[in-house]
Amino acid sequence: MARVVAVVSDLMLASRVEESLLAAGHEVSVAPTLPSPVEADAIVCDLDSADAAAVAAAGVPALGFHSHVDVETKQAAEAAGLNLVVPRSRMSRELPQLIERLLASP
Repeated sequence: MARVVAVVSDLMLASRVEESLLAAGHEVSVAPTLPSPVEADAIVCDLDSADAAAVAAAGVPALGFHSHVDVETKQAAEAAGLNLVVPRSRMSRELPQLIERLLASP
């Protein structure tokens, strides 16, 4: 079990993220913006809601998700140092597995 902060401003999407992580056995806190300080083992963030550079600077493994057509956001998040950056559809399908991968990476 990991403590995960989900930075998602859209309420419907936030509830799906929270439900998926809770079902996988994680402790979840949902916030519309990145809390300071981040007291978690991992961050899941909607790159429409969170600044990738600020998320990367938090020093916590981070998964960012974006619209599949928004290549610039993906590239900016990777350049900022997010550990994993995936399209929103993949995050929705594979979130528990992606968190496990994120937590297992060195």
